[in-house]
Amino acid sequence: MNEKILPDDITSKSLNELTDLADEIIENLENENNIESTSEDYANLLKINRLIEKKFQKNLREISDKTNLKIKNIKSNKNAKKIK
Repeated sequence: MNEKILPDDITSKSLNELTDLADEIIENLENENNIESTSEDYANLLKINRLIEKKFQKNLREISDKTNLKIKNIKSNKNAKKIK
């Protein structure tokens, strides 16, 4: 895995794809006997971890916004029914 550089399109990958890639790097690190040759893999794993965190936060924000919008709609519908 040391020779493999992260692809440029890594930011466009889904959370599942990034998780699979991280799992692959972790598996390679666990099987590696030479710790000195793993520094690039650790760096790549950290980059992937940061991307996963950012995507997770973005998804969380989107879900929260959608939920808040639905709650507002429900409240406004209830208020409209009370007024009639």
